[in-house]
Amino acid sequence: MRNTLDPTKLNAALDAVHRAGMPGLFAEVRDGGHVWRGAAGFADDVAGRPVTPRMRHRVGSITKTFTAAAVLQQVESGRAGLDTPIGRYLPDLVPGGRGDAITVRMLLNHTSGLAEYLPYAYPSLKAFPVLADTGPESLDDHRFTRFQPAELIGMGVTAPAVGAPGGTPGVYSNTNYLLLGELLGRVTGTTAERYITRNVIERAGLQDTELPAGPYVGGPHSQMYEAWFGMIDPPRDYSVYDMSWVGPAASLISTVTDLNLFFGRLLAGEIVSPSSLAEMQRTVPVVSQEGRTIDYGLGLHPMEAAGQDTFWGHGGTAWGAGALAMIRADGRRRMTVAVNLQRWNRLDSWGRPQPHPIDDALAELYRVAMYG
Repeated sequence: MRNTLDPTKLNAALDAVHRAGMPGLFAEVRDGGHVWRGAAGFADDVAGRPVTPRMRHRVGSITKTFTAAAVLQQVESGRAGLDTPIGRYLPDLVPGGRGDAITVRMLLNHTSGLAEYLPYAYPSLKAFPVLADTGPESLDDHRFTRFQPAELIGMGVTAPAVGAPGGTPGVYSNTNYLLLGELLGRVTGTTAERYITRNVIERAGLQDTELPAGPYVGGPHSQMYEAWFGMIDPPRDYSVYDMSWVGPAASLISTVTDLNLFFGRLLAGEIVSPSSLAEMQRTVPVVSQEGRTIDYGLGLHPMEAAGQDTFWGHGGTAWGAGALAMIRADGRRRMTVAVNLQRWNRLDSWGRPQPHPIDDALAELYRVAMYG
């Protein structure tokens, strides 16, 4: 089988992102049995320590695909129903009429109408998504805060609804996936973290992936720099951070190799059944946290890429860390990229993120990675 991976072009595209202003990034691209891994820039911008392709990294909302797969496994076992009201499982967390109206499927595809809890947990983000009126102070205040899921869920459930249950477009909200974590706990008799570890991470054969119990990233890893739209200048390292603020919604630590392996096995029907995978790929319009309307399935969505092929995957951010994983529908071509700077775009006078050379360089990297 012909190898369509061009190391010279891939390395050049990776270097271009670093030159555009990204402190460090690393990636793995697979085409059938052929594999390329690369890295550019620094894991520590002060000491000059280089990044490497095998570093462990916080991958943010890519966690949602793992949590969704775990929920679909429970649907397959008959312990949960996609179109069963969440109030049947969690009447204490989503009481009354809303608990009767919001289904498990609506949590998975962000059409529940439940608000994002983040601006309530982090007071300096209270104006989110009006970025110009936010500030980064709460990020430092909560570096070692141990949030309880019920506390965060309560913030989202009691906040003004962002839509009617089942209405479209939906609105992306981490509240949905914290509730799914609690659902997993109720129907499996263990914690969501333990269940996902045993039945998704270990089933996929992942060696360097975990839902962390503490604030540290074990093993080789990069510092993770947060700029908060130029309000943190120079960007500050948030690699040590208690991730209970997102839990089963976005706390995963992984590697680019593990994520490519996971998405390959997911699309091959080895993590959930083919019928469950088909449910994950049924999409509805959802407004993302960036304000764009995207098609979103159940913890999985089609990715934008130049060309005619369909790619599936997920992106994710945490404070200072970001990643993007995508796989062609036939499972052959796949890519995961990790970056160690977030929210690099400064804001204009209207509070809108301004274009940055990093954006164009990343788009070109994705194009080269997926199409050569």
